[in-house]
Amino acid sequence: MLSEADVVAAEDTRRLRRLTAELGIQLSGRVLSYFEGNERERTPELLAALREGQTVVVVTDAGMPSVSDPGYRLVAAAVDADVVVTAVPGPSAVLTALALSGLPVDRFTFEGFLPRKAGERGRRLGELKDEPRTMVFFEAPHRLTASLEAMAEAFGADRRTAVCRELTKTYEEVKRGRLDELVTWSSEGVRGEITVVVAGANPDKVMTADDLAREVAVDEEAGTPRKQAISDVAKRFNVPKRTVYDAVLAARNPG
Repeated sequence: MLSEADVVAAEDTRRLRRLTAELGIQLSGRVLSYFEGNERERTPELLAALREGQTVVVVTDAGMPSVSDPGYRLVAAAVDADVVVTAVPGPSAVLTALALSGLPVDRFTFEGFLPRKAGERGRRLGELKDEPRTMVFFEAPHRLTASLEAMAEAFGADRRTAVCRELTKTYEEVKRGRLDELVTWSSEGVRGEITVVVAGANPDKVMTADDLAREVAVDEEAGTPRKQAISDVAKRFNVPKRTVYDAVLAARNPG
């Protein structure tokens, strides 16, 4: 795709040149920079090329375009313009970190970057303290310790976590442990691109009938048949299926 593209929009053109040189790929098309600072302004230019029938390839640094990387604006604009969009499988920090974390991956939620301000960060984590799914976050190395401390305060110091850095790259490292242990480890300084995977809330917590009915409703909205959703929720929260069924029945037929 890189050798045949009419335009290659790269988050970092220098890294693209290094990659293609190491792989022996000859670029025949135009190479343009396409990063957070110019994404909004450059998207119309790339869309114009697409409308002319050109092939535009978007590449980002060790990640998937659109997932906390440039690309979303162009994809949305291309879809609106009825231009064909596809993806060539590449590295995804979210899925790679999940696979390496050792934590449950049957259900997960991607939360992206936490707010930079301590108050806003604490509020966001407070909203997630009862989230039962495994959570994936991106974080900058200089904010890692502060974020882990905030997570320990919101989720509890013993919550299982994996900090993954430089995934798929030369100095890849995965550090697993309790949040308090990882706070101590990270305080010495961590470098590179960081992905943090945090276990969901304890599924053995006491769930009310309304809580159980709400979980079933969420699964149903996602396309799971009600019978299967009831079974899944019962297993997830370690309660009898009859209890979940009764909760759903009560929610649908108050009184």
